[in-house]
Amino acid sequence: MNNTTWDWGLFDALNFDGGNVMDWIMSAISGIAMWIPLYAIIIYIVWRRWQWRGVVMLVVAAAIAMGLADIISGIFKHTGPLKELWSSFPVRQRPMFTEALDDVHVVSFAHGPYGTVSAHAATITALAVISSMVIARRWFSYTMLIIALLVCYSRIYLACHFPQDILLGAATGLLTGYIGARLFRYGMKRWQRV
Repeated sequence: MNNTTWDWGLFDALNFDGGNVMDWIMSAISGIAMWIPLYAIIIYIVWRRWQWRGVVMLVVAAAIAMGLADIISGIFKHTGPLKELWSSFPVRQRPMFTEALDDVHVVSFAHGPYGTVSAHAATITALAVISSMVIARRWFSYTMLIIALLVCYSRIYLACHFPQDILLGAATGLLTGYIGARLFRYGMKRWQRV
């Protein structure tokens, strides 16, 4: 991978020093604690429509979808025996560890060295897809799209991923989120027959 790739230029345009307040906001967006109210809202909306059966099925299906997205993303972040399988898709360093990049704004180096597929992008996209398909309300789908975009951008701002890594993560999340939504529907049909 060299510095002429399209996403290096886009990364340079999107990664900047926004000051301490922006650093804190992007770190919070990229974290877990800030989104706990969102998870509670999703569970409440599902509970109102399907009661506890729906909540249980959603939690199981979302855990499978997000877990699978995280596992797939993780495969591309490690060296070892699997690395040779991806010869046309090499593991590459995160922007924060890429010496060829100039003036990268880094908030924290507390990350592994590789980030070929963004697990954050994969898991938030998987959650957005499964919850949007289950809840099936336009306002909710737009809200989840905005949240997913914020989380994805935060990973670029924090110099954890290049835009290509975000796109690959989002594609992974689209697939696993769709699988999770299908699993939810299948599980609910089977449960209603009992």
